[in-house]
Amino acid sequence: MRQATTLGGAGAMVLAAAMGCASIRSALSFAEPEVSLHAIEITSLGLTGGTLDLELDVFNPNPYDIRGTRVELALDLEGTHFGDALIERPVALAAEQHARVVVPVRFEWAGVGAAARGLLTRQAVAYTLGGAVVVDTPIGDRRVGVSRQGEVPLSRVSP
Repeated sequence: MRQATTLGGAGAMVLAAAMGCASIRSALSFAEPEVSLHAIEITSLGLTGGTLDLELDVFNPNPYDIRGTRVELALDLEGTHFGDALIERPVALAAEQHARVVVPVRFEWAGVGAAARGLLTRQAVAYTLGGAVVVDTPIGDRRVGVSRQGEVPLSRVSP
C-alpha cells in the first residue's frame, strides 16, 4: 500500500511538471495585442487649444493575462498632426478579452493650424495613429508597435 502512494506521488509530480511545461510553452508563444482606435471624444476646447480622449480597443489574444505599462501614441487627423500621448499607468489586459483604454491627447491651435479647427465640427474624421504599447508578459516586457489608419467617429462631451 505504501508503494502505491509513492507511485501516485510520482505520477502527480510528473503531471504537475507537464502542466508547468504547458504554462511555460503558452507564455513563450506570446501573441501581440491588437490595438484599434474605437472613437475620439473632444473633452475640452479653449482659446489656445484643447484635449481629446482616444478610446482604444485593445484585444489580448493570449491565454494568460498581461499588463500594459506604457502607451506612446502620435495622432494625425486628416493629415494634420494633432498631438502626442503618453501614459505610464498599469492597464490590465485579461486573457482573450477586449479592454477599453482611454488615452488623453492635448493639442494647441498654433500647432494644428486654422484649417484643423473645422475638423472638430465633423461627425467622423480620417486618422493615422502610430506609436507603441509596452506590455509586461510572463517572460518580460514586450514593445508592441501600433500603426493604424482609417476613419473614426468624433464626438463631443457636453458641458
